[in-house]
Amino acid sequence: MSIDTPQTVPAGPRRSIELDRDEAVRLLGSVSFGRIVFTRHALPTVRPVNHVLDNGEIVIRTHEGAALTARAGQAHGQGVVVAYEADSIEPDTHLGWSVVVTGYAYLVTDSEELARYQELLNPWVNQTMDYAVRIRPDLITGVRLTADGEPDAA
Repeated sequence: MSIDTPQTVPAGPRRSIELDRDEAVRLLGSVSFGRIVFTRHALPTVRPVNHVLDNGEIVIRTHEGAALTARAGQAHGQGVVVAYEADSIEPDTHLGWSVVVTGYAYLVTDSEELARYQELLNPWVNQTMDYAVRIRPDLITGVRLTADGEPDAA
């Protein structure tokens, strides 16, 4: 029987440094994985997804039966309020960054745009993903987690 040994995290204080919008967007574009948060039956729901950043907007692919597809499709051009979070946190040191975007999600309905996103964004699940959802950010916040004493810019 094996016992999991906890990871050793270097001792010492950490700092949380606020990121400006441009740096937060740059970091968001440097990863392809995040978590979308939306409401389902009036409760928060979180789904891990892969994304692409396109002209400052986040695009994910989804399928017909997905709760988010249904919600965005019922919004009648108004969009659905969502949050999107992506990060890169080193598991051994707990240093890195996290970005949260809050905005409105819309179904991509233009067939040429949809075809382009189907080329750019390959789902990692073995399921037909015929839909795309675009998130237009209203609020973008982020933090960089550094060891105390590190310079602010990385």
